[in-house]
Amino acid sequence: MVESIRLSDGKTTVETRYFISSLIKNAEEFSNAVRSHWGIENSLHWVLDVALKEDDCRIRKDNAPQNFAVLRQIAVNLLGKEKRVKRGIKNRQFLAAMNNNYLLSVLALA
Repeated sequence: MVESIRLSDGKTTVETRYFISSLIKNAEEFSNAVRSHWGIENSLHWVLDVALKEDDCRIRKDNAPQNFAVLRQIAVNLLGKEKRVKRGIKNRQFLAAMNNNYLLSVLALA
């Protein structure tokens, strides 16, 4: 169990989250695992928002939002695996759009 206490604008909020773990009574190791999990979540969201403009997407109908979210995550994973070009995800995405050979090399990683 993790109890988070937050003070914001003079208001105190308490949130309790429960986790299942195989760690044996080591609070420091457990807290590091919880923090690193959220670091991964936050960094992925940042890449999806900044590089792929996920928050600006206007797709709202039927299953399209979920389908495009999956496609964006696949794109981030494939572009992240490609190590020959030393650029960020956004620049790799642009390069793939401009160069079919590079696009094929990225897709070959799947």
